[in-house]
Amino acid sequence: MESFQFIDIIFLAMVAGFIILRLRSVLGRRTGHEPPRKTRTKQSPQRKADNVVSMPPPRGERDEMVLDTESAYQGTALESGLRQVRAADPSFEAAGFLAGAAKAFEMIVAAYAKNELNTLKPLLSPEVYSQFASMVQDRESRGETMETELITTRPPKLEGIEMDNEKAIVSVRFQSEQVNVIKDQSGVVIDGDEDHIESVTDIWTFARDTSSPDPNWLLIATRSVE
Repeated sequence: MESFQFIDIIFLAMVAGFIILRLRSVLGRRTGHEPPRKTRTKQSPQRKADNVVSMPPPRGERDEMVLDTESAYQGTALESGLRQVRAADPSFEAAGFLAGAAKAFEMIVAAYAKNELNTLKPLLSPEVYSQFASMVQDRESRGETMETELITTRPPKLEGIEMDNEKAIVSVRFQSEQVNVIKDQSGVVIDGDEDHIESVTDIWTFARDTSSPDPNWLLIATRSVE
């Protein structure tokens, strides 16, 4: 009797093992359309990354970012004009512009004193160039020479900034100490004093067409401040 029960147990165990093997062979089998598990885990993060798009900040936040480097002008009369110019030309920065304006100031002053019209022409508007050229030609016709020495030049400051349609217009205040003399044909000083240092304050206005790919600014007006 006990031997029959033992045989039954062995038989049932064999049947159970067979069923388990069949289930395992079916549930653990990959179909031809199912990608390998390793491939799926690698592809999932990649698909997620492909769908991530970095969006620019809202307009208001961009304006604040623009003025982070122009904090000295916030709350001043220049802020509105600065915003207008930056909207037309996002690359514009007051600090960089003033650094370039300082170099232009020194170059133009030196070129004017030396009668170097070829140097002046690409830096000036046609109207200003015509005025400068006329004064240079008058000096040359009289045989006079001009000598200018910039002793010191203070950092330039923004005086005004605005947009006129697509034209950006920026006025700059230059304060410098100079020695200016004019000599006749024989080298005698006829105007100025070689030993006198003169404090000079000028307002120069520069302009650029923001719709043009040309990045150069032109001097369009000058005036002296007494």
